Amino acid sequence: MSSEVRFKGIIPPVSTIFTNEGKLDEIGMGKLIDYLIQSNVDGLFFLGTGGEFSQMTMEERKEVAQFAVDYVGGRVPVLIGTGSSSTREVIELSLHSKEVGADGVIVINPYYWPLSDEHLFQHYAEIAKSVDLPIFLYNFPGLTGQDLSPDFVLRLVNEYSHVVGIKETVDTAGHIREMVLKVKGKHPHFSVLCGFDDHLLNTLALGGDGVISASGNFAPELTVGIYTAFQNNDMKTAVEFHQRLAHIPLMYKLDSPFVNVIKEAIQMTGQDISTYVLPPARSLSDEKKHELKVILQKAGLV
Repeated sequence: MSSEVRFKGIIPPVSTIFTNEGKLDEIGMGKLIDYLIQSNVDGLFFLGTGGEFSQMTMEERKEVAQFAVDYVGGRVPVLIGTGSSSTREVIELSLHSKEVGADGVIVINPYYWPLSDEHLFQHYAEIAKSVDLPIFLYNFPGLTGQDLSPDFVLRLVNEYSHVVGIKETVDTAGHIREMVLKVKGKHPHFSVLCGFDDHLLNTLALGGDGVISASGNFAPELTVGIYTAFQNNDMKTAVEFHQRLAHIPLMYKLDSPFVNVIKEAIQMTGQDISTYVLPPARSLSDEKKHELKVILQKAGLV
């Protein structure tokens, strides 16, 4: 296995745009994809948490995956979220992602049932044996209820070289640091990407590789700015962008789930898209839209 990191930099978890009837809005999705690619992102991740995969049927998820790969057309790498509480579903969705031409899949661990470490390992092992695409792990213990520890991840990567990275949606720099030191330290090709906006700079400083965070949908200039400045050893500029980005996490407290907040932010910052969200998520209230606009103003985005 090469020591080169294949997936790095700024990879927005793209919001799925729907019509008011809850169908895939291909025109709106196309606009958002073009905007993100023009913003110099390093890849796109479809059907993550903010992509509302958990509210979709299998067929709807396959439709989005097919459209995304076709529309991006090789301009940047495409990662598809194929996580599920069912191992069989993950494998079916991952094989479909390979069939349509995705560059890799991102697999969140099963939710609802807590699994023993051995059962969790066998879940990922069965996927790895069935799918020869690059596989990213997705650690979001706040939603799954179960952490993917660095020791667990190292065991997986030791055995399956095409497990190539992890999205660390954890709010502790120590967890990210240990993932970098233990896993990336032994497997330099392994990509460690944070999942929260305000951890990008410290993730890079710790030796990590970038971010997959929601702000990439509406403020890619901030995360792209941090990443580019860091690569150029321009820490003054990186810190300036980081201080603007620090306002963004306040948005995510406005509602739950916050997929509606992200779509409103996309629209407020200039993209003409539908803000419809799949139930049980609901539209953002006018009062919260005002609060959102204030946060975006403080970040210098509107």
